[in-house]
Amino acid sequence: MLAALAPDLAAAVKTAQNKAFVILDGTLLPIDRIAADRPFYSGKHKKHGMNVQVIADPHGRLLWASPALPGAVHDIKAARTHGLIDAFDDAGMPCWADKSYQGAGGTVRVPFRGRWDRLSAGQQAVNRAHARIRALGEQAMATLKNWRLLRKLRCSTTRITSLVQAVLTLHLTCSN
Repeated sequence: MLAALAPDLAAAVKTAQNKAFVILDGTLLPIDRIAADRPFYSGKHKKHGMNVQVIADPHGRLLWASPALPGAVHDIKAARTHGLIDAFDDAGMPCWADKSYQGAGGTVRVPFRGRWDRLSAGQQAVNRAHARIRALGEQAMATLKNWRLLRKLRCSTTRITSLVQAVLTLHLTCSN
């Protein structure tokens, strides 16, 4: 019942239009799966999980959380699957994201690629400023993962989306 009250992407983008920009980030919610469940294995994190995309405002407050996808899905593919990049582009909303969204285009801003010591001084300065802004988005991730329920999911993968949406609804209700 709580999951049904969670805002959809259109409502989140409408809320975000009052903000200067939004922060987009993805996270892996760990699950208890066996090695046979290949789609849920994240090679980056070396464990099974579900990929959830999160939108935060400039103050690090959680605005929206996506439906869960298998952990093997990369962040940029998840963002495209949920229509995040197109929604931000249509709204003209600047979006700050990490290097995993490289090539997203539109209004999504990502840091310069490459090793730190091989970037020019200007590129290093831009990446530092970018990291300061994105650090606020990590607060939204911490808010989401602060719920003990989401630290290690031991339920069916089909129920995880409704759990994330219920937590989002409770968080938004408590923070207002």
